[in-house]
This record gives sequence, structure tokens and C-alpha cells, in this order.
Amino acid sequence: MEAARKTASPGSTRQENDRELALRLGSFMLCSFGSDGGAVIRAIDDSGLNFPQMKVLVALAGETDAEGATVKEISAQVGLSLPSASRTVDDLVKRALATRSEDSNDRRVRRVGLTAEGHEIADELMAARLAGLEQFVGTLNDIERRKLDDALEVLLRRDDIATAYRNHRKRLAR
Repeated sequence: MEAARKTASPGSTRQENDRELALRLGSFMLCSFGSDGGAVIRAIDDSGLNFPQMKVLVALAGETDAEGATVKEISAQVGLSLPSASRTVDDLVKRALATRSEDSNDRRVRRVGLTAEGHEIADELMAARLAGLEQFVGTLNDIERRKLDDALEVLLRRDDIATAYRNHRKRLAR
């Protein structure tokens, strides 16, 4: 355990420290997401979605605006170019996983939302990921569990993480 806990040397730069922290966080994520025996990968594979489609589907599932998001908003959120996001949305619409509708305030703007089937696939992906995390949490001893809970409590004070948490809780309650 101590070997994995690298302390910053006096000459270390913030960038080196950030890289080390990112490596440690990434290792944690790989272990926690991989503890489900590949259920998340199987759920993605079963969905038939490619990576951009999955990113857009998951982003739309977390959308809080009842009217949906614009392609421009989706593009910015998932890191796709506007043409790529538009093509991806078109693919989801053709597969009946998403819909496009007219914005209630501006008829030139089209809003994108998920169909019931789109929500179902997003929920299946979320359930597979959550099952893996539950399995991982079940392997923690009391001290590890308490320390993880304390760290998450601090991070949940950030608006972005708190919003994601609230959105996931709502989706789970459905």
C-alpha cells in the first residue's frame, strides 16, 4: 500500500503531482469498474452502440431540461465536433433511441431527447456500472469504506459532482 502512495518531492511540479494523482485515480477506476466481470462491456456490446452513440445516449439520459438538448449543447458536453454530434444524433433517431423536436421558444432550434427505448438502454448501462461498483464496495473493509465515503462526501460538495449524483439518483428511482 505504501508503495502506491507516492508523496510529492520538494522539487515536484504541480503537473507531476497531478499526473501521479490521475494515475492513482485511474488505477482505482479500472479496479472498481472492472470488478463486475465485464458486465458493463457486455451491456455496451449488447446495445449495438458505437462509442460516440453511447456518449450521446448517456449525456441525453442525464439531461435535466425537459425539452432536451440542442446538438450544439450535446457536442460541447461529449467532446464531439458539431458535424459528428449531428451524425450521431441522426443515427440514434434512425434507431428510434432519440427524437428531435422543435424548441418551444425558437422554431429554428431542434431539441434532442431520448425515447423510452433510449432511456431503457441508458438505464441498463447505468445498472451494469452500478452493479460493478456495488461488487467492488463489497470488497472493502470497514476502514477503506469509511475513508472512501469521507472522500466522496468532500467531492460531493462540488456542483458538477453533486448534480451528477442527483441525476443518477433520479434515474435509479425510476
